[in-house]
Amino acid sequence: MNLTHLSDEALVALLERGEEVALAELYDRYGQIAYSLAFRVLRNETLAEDAVQESFLTVWRNAARFMPERAKASTWLLTIVHRRAVDIVRREERRRTEPFVPGVEAASGEGSAADAAWLRLQRERVQEALRHLPDEQREALELAYYGGFTQSELAERLGQPLGTIKSRMFAGLARLRELLGDVRIEEERWSPRESTT
Repeated sequence: MNLTHLSDEALVALLERGEEVALAELYDRYGQIAYSLAFRVLRNETLAEDAVQESFLTVWRNAARFMPERAKASTWLLTIVHRRAVDIVRREERRRTEPFVPGVEAASGEGSAADAAWLRLQRERVQEALRHLPDEQREALELAYYGGFTQSELAERLGQPLGTIKSRMFAGLARLRELLGDVRIEEERWSPRESTT
C-alpha cells in the first residue's frame, strides 16, 4: 500500500488502527531527521539509534494520544525523540556515577542459582511469546536478536524495504510486551543495532 500521498497526521491516525505500513512511511519520512536530532543530544551513534528505535515504538504504542489540534505530527514525533535522548543522557550519567562493587551478586551461591533459574524461566516465556507472533514479525526479531543481523542486513536478506523490517520489529516488540504482561524486556537487550550508513 502506497501512503506517500497522505499527511503525517493521517499516518498517525492509521497507526492508531494498527497499520504497520503507516509506521514504515513515517520512518521513511523522519527516521534520518530523528537520528540527527538524537545524535546531537547524545553524541554516540549506538545510543542515538536506540533513542530513535524506542521513540518510534512509543509513537506506535501511543498514536491514540496524538492531538492534531495541539501540534503537527512531525513536531510530536521529534519531541518524543528529543525527550528519549535526554532520558538516555541522564541514564548514562547515573550509570557512570554509580559505584561498582565487585562480588556483591556472587556473595551467595543460592542467589546465583535462583538467578539462573529465574533467567531460564524468563527465556522460556520470551520463546513462548515469540511463537504467538505473526511469522514475519517473529522472523525479523529472531534473526535480529538471535542471529545478530542489523535491520539493513535483514532488509537485504529478506528482500524487503528497510521501513518494512523496522515496522515489523516495532510491532513485534509491542506485541511481545503485551504477551509478557508485567515482565519487562530489558531495553538494552531488545534494542537492535542499526547502521546509519
